[in-house]
Amino acid sequence: MKPQGGIPHIAVAVMGLFMMDTGMSHAQEVQRRGSTSYMPVAQTEPFADVMARMKAEKPKITARHQQLLERRYDLGNRPARGVTMSRGKAVQEGVRVKLPQGVTWESLAAMSPEAIRDRGLFPAGFMPLPHPNHPEGGMVFPKFHIDEIKRQEGRDLTRFDLDFDLPDHLLPEFPPPIFLTTRPDLGDVSQGKLVTIMNVQELFNGILNPKQLEGLRLLVTPFPQQQFNQTADRRSELPSRGVSCFDCHVNGHSNGATHLVGDIRPQEFRHRIDTPTLRGVNIQRLFGSQRALKTVEDFTEFEQRAAYFDGDPVIATKKGVNILERGSQVHFMAEVQALLDFPPAPKLRFDGKLDPKKATQQEMRGQTLFFGKAQCSVCHLPPYYTDNLMHNLQAERFYKPRLVNGAVMGADGPIKTFPLRGIKDSPPYLHDGRLMTLEDTVEFFNLVLETRLNAQEKKDLVAFMRTL
Repeated sequence: MKPQGGIPHIAVAVMGLFMMDTGMSHAQEVQRRGSTSYMPVAQTEPFADVMARMKAEKPKITARHQQLLERRYDLGNRPARGVTMSRGKAVQEGVRVKLPQGVTWESLAAMSPEAIRDRGLFPAGFMPLPHPNHPEGGMVFPKFHIDEIKRQEGRDLTRFDLDFDLPDHLLPEFPPPIFLTTRPDLGDVSQGKLVTIMNVQELFNGILNPKQLEGLRLLVTPFPQQQFNQTADRRSELPSRGVSCFDCHVNGHSNGATHLVGDIRPQEFRHRIDTPTLRGVNIQRLFGSQRALKTVEDFTEFEQRAAYFDGDPVIATKKGVNILERGSQVHFMAEVQALLDFPPAPKLRFDGKLDPKKATQQEMRGQTLFFGKAQCSVCHLPPYYTDNLMHNLQAERFYKPRLVNGAVMGADGPIKTFPLRGIKDSPPYLHDGRLMTLEDTVEFFNLVLETRLNAQEKKDLVAFMRTL
């Protein structure tokens, strides 16, 4: 097989047995260690041939991934009555992860992790979610974002080989509002628009200072990236100006765009990333997929030096890496990110807890569970509902490793405690977006933390989280 996406193909070999989770009983063996960490620099196959080949493969790849999603989830459009995101998009409700035959959520929660693992009963939707084409990887954007960027800038973020996989109703609202820590009196300063290089001055001149305006301009300026650049091993039909920070972190929030972490090899072991919101980065202390970066300045600089190019500085040089200057560019960009506030939460007091005069009885019961039986507050502490640490859930104790659509269903490892403020605005959930709703999230943690919540307690907990 030819290398794809610049990532060395990892041949099927004889090290480590992983079962295929595709409804078939046969096994496939996967090499645990790649033959090389480096991508091929020279493009030997003509671009026209690559594009024709990958376009021809696209329907089969898309169908395979769609079948995985349909086996794992109910992807239907079922909005919760009277519950919306900050600008009015309906919040989806209900557990969407499908159970194995013959069990209920209650019977599953009553079993030990070892029994669930040995009987193969851990729901597939609770396992790591593969990239839409895991062997290829790379940035993939929802169509609504592609269309708006093309309308405003004439820049095309369409990939000829791959489309985004999750339906729009399970994603954050678009475009999301922008709230500033410095001007809470203004409410949403986006005016309902997607902020781009075409309107950034119009929207923010007179609200931000000149340094911040320059930082925001850089955040909406496209720069070369692995799949979108001017070389022959890109994944856009025409040479591309690239992507901007705010193509994923739309309006400082998220549109659900996905990618693969750049810091793991071989390819099968890389984790899918669901773009996290930038709201509230001013109160966070860990950044990057492995949380090795300690400031938002470090993260901003690292993204365009390495993450844009799958962690390969040689390829970054080839494709046009944008080296940011720390004092007059990185600092300006980071300052703007630190101004991005959480959405208003009118039922919360200054300490992040519910005001009993404003909350319903169900929400108050949910708060009690959050700080008690459900164990949520072990990691998610008010007022922002994070402890700024990392925790290893050890979910792999519930299932045996296997290979699914090119991705190893292995250990997640330590996961950052993301803030839960504004959480209803940020579906899907967990670091790779494997959980479509807050109800899914409650079921996942009820099983993994072995908290034994009953049906009413789960509903109460969801009601509380919607107030955050």
